[in-house]
Amino acid sequence: MQVQPYSKSISVEALAALGTEEIAYVKPDRVDGQIVYFVFSANGEQLGGFAGRDVAFAACRQHELEPVSVH
Repeated sequence: MQVQPYSKSISVEALAALGTEEIAYVKPDRVDGQIVYFVFSANGEQLGGFAGRDVAFAACRQHELEPVSVH
């Protein structure tokens, strides 16, 4: 029996859009000496910035997004 490789492909645009409506990435960064937790969509669009990690996660969940930490 010969197995055929899976041949369905996905476009770059479709790959970039995966998770856009379900996942938010939370990344800390320094701004003027303060830690700010920025929230990004799966496609890299910045959605907001928050003074605390817990607040950033709560904002994600309030907008029905699953927050994920990025280091």
